[in-house]
Amino acid sequence: MTFDQAGVAALMHGDHHDPFSVLGMHRQHGELVVRALLPGAVAVELIEAKNGRRLAGLERVDDSAVFAGVVPRRKNPFPYRLRVDWGTHRQDMDDPYRFGAVLGEMDVWLLSEGTHHRPYEKLGAHPATLEGVAGVAFAVWAPNARRVSVVGNFNNWDGRRHMMRSRGASGVWEIFIPGLAAGDLYKFEIKARGGELLLKADPFAFRAELRPHTASVVNSLPPLLPSLDARRIANALDAPVSIYEVHLGSWRRVPEDGNRWLSYRELADQLVPYAKDLGFTHIELMPVSEHPFDGSWGYQPTGMYAPTSRFGTPEDFRHFVETAHANGIGVLLDWVPGHFPADKHGLARFDGSHLYEHADPREGFHQDWNTLIYNYGRKEVLNYLAGNALYWVERFGIDGLRVDAVASMLYRDYSRKEGEWIPNQFGGRENLEAIEFLRRANALVCAERPEAVMMAEESTSFPNVSRPLEMNGLGFHYKWNMGWMNDTLKYMQEDPINRKYHHDKMTFGLVYAFTENFVLPLSHDEVVHGKGSILARMPGDDWQRFANLRAYYGFMWGHPGKKLLFMGAEFAQAREWNFDASLDWHLLDQPRHRGVQQLVRDLNAVQRRYPALHQLDVDARGFEWITHEDRDNSVFSFIRKDIDGNAVIVLSNFTPMPRHDYRIGADQAGRWVEILNTDDTRYGGSGLRNEGAQTEAVPAHGRAHSLRLSVPPLATIMLVLEAQG
Repeated sequence: MTFDQAGVAALMHGDHHDPFSVLGMHRQHGELVVRALLPGAVAVELIEAKNGRRLAGLERVDDSAVFAGVVPRRKNPFPYRLRVDWGTHRQDMDDPYRFGAVLGEMDVWLLSEGTHHRPYEKLGAHPATLEGVAGVAFAVWAPNARRVSVVGNFNNWDGRRHMMRSRGASGVWEIFIPGLAAGDLYKFEIKARGGELLLKADPFAFRAELRPHTASVVNSLPPLLPSLDARRIANALDAPVSIYEVHLGSWRRVPEDGNRWLSYRELADQLVPYAKDLGFTHIELMPVSEHPFDGSWGYQPTGMYAPTSRFGTPEDFRHFVETAHANGIGVLLDWVPGHFPADKHGLARFDGSHLYEHADPREGFHQDWNTLIYNYGRKEVLNYLAGNALYWVERFGIDGLRVDAVASMLYRDYSRKEGEWIPNQFGGRENLEAIEFLRRANALVCAERPEAVMMAEESTSFPNVSRPLEMNGLGFHYKWNMGWMNDTLKYMQEDPINRKYHHDKMTFGLVYAFTENFVLPLSHDEVVHGKGSILARMPGDDWQRFANLRAYYGFMWGHPGKKLLFMGAEFAQAREWNFDASLDWHLLDQPRHRGVQQLVRDLNAVQRRYPALHQLDVDARGFEWITHEDRDNSVFSFIRKDIDGNAVIVLSNFTPMPRHDYRIGADQAGRWVEILNTDDTRYGGSGLRNEGAQTEAVPAHGRAHSLRLSVPPLATIMLVLEAQG
């Protein structure tokens, strides 16, 4: 049997343009011919699959690793196996080149058009059964590659063994490898057009090796989860939402076991009941997408579809989410579609070209983070990211995604000097392609999974971030209120004697409070990079620092907007957050720290109990100032209302001076009682309380009735009509 020497050489160099046209079983001149490329093999025999009968020996072609032979007395192709003598052992194996296409023509067309909403169902590695044979179906997008192979321990990482089939202009490559299963390690070896060999992790891998290793791990796609009305109600704009933000690697560690992390399952057993006990409605996790560097906190992901292996398997992570839901707690994920690191095994120059990123560094390189920026103008990249948003919701039951660094996506000149950026097609600074991506991702999640919410970390005045697409909005459900956070923290850092000069920092947020659907965030970003902890930023002696913090939390929970607190702040962590160490749980042995924790528990309880404190969080009808002009006393008072008109009065005193007989106007006559007082002795306060206050027919602040109150020092109080309380 003759065999083209150039073809043999191309196979041996892993450079054949179409290995499926040569390898496997083919008709040739009226005969059935079988060819196999098996580097390291000593001898190869052809075996009939159905009965294991030997049919023929395959001969080595010249001195190559190609074996070929004619099938005697057979005219039509049939299932066969190969019996390979490796010198040290023999192995019966199915030949991957005897199987047909993995993907249907429609799948390939949708993927190439960028309109397949769930590309993760087709691309990547999927355990499957073809023609009764178990194995793994692989598919990857690499349109500029000369050749793509699947490599792993199963083939000695030899890129010649499992060269993939090209699906033409789509840029998709595929192969079914029999005998592989969940748990097998793999990568894609990509030969670029210039001959460069690249070893890449799978962009769609559902699981990855624990760093510093970088291989992808075969794992089944998690089963589809139903869309639940209970989660839609819990995530709604009128729901009480109090978010506990957590970095899983440093919430709690196990010092007696080498200071190791807790696993997803241990976190389900410890973190979930802790958050439930404190009354948080949601746990927000800093990115769990696989990432190579611990110090990035997950914000430089290389595996967008893989929950990090630091804490367990994808199944373990899903167990964590299910446990949270079973306890009435939602799970939010920080999501990073704005940039990715340049690690060699990742997306950078994936097929030898700038495939996922822009080629021009003025568009494709983040100067702040030394990362690469996605090319949102490429439909396949847009589909990769939008599909990822849906993946977390559909396959893990995630309640919502907080999109990181949206401002850096919206503007082409973000953190760039003149001449360092390229204007859009109209000469403007807006990144029109990124805006279209955000709109598409939000629309997709909203349409397919109405129970889930999308949140934007966005720090500019870009309009309509949390408005629907039909209102020319970006389609987010919520936006982080970075302005409120910055203003109020600056105010709280001032010595109380100077706060009257900064009064507007506490009131300015109400000027725009209802232009977006806001979350009030005291996040991890406020306790790193030398900023210290939230407690450390409070002025005064030790008593005053804790009192300031309690008063601030009371003001925050009374203020319109959903609430977010980073871990440790709920018990007044004293030092700055360290991602590489556990929180200082021993502080709870001290009464003042326990007092702050108890306050947060009670704030969450009153937020849940009184609809006035959450139902109209994003509606101006739910808020009225009583007094916002009392600069000299640094006192603020306002009313929160629900849709039925029930009210909660919130009053904050940000000086260490108690205010006796302090009069505020009241709309409703009757006896008002405290439902919360941050100066309570249970929290470590002085214990100055109002044991019920009856309105008087004395007009004040434009209202026919008024209350005379004793206002505690450095404190926030909340009151309701006695019948309501």
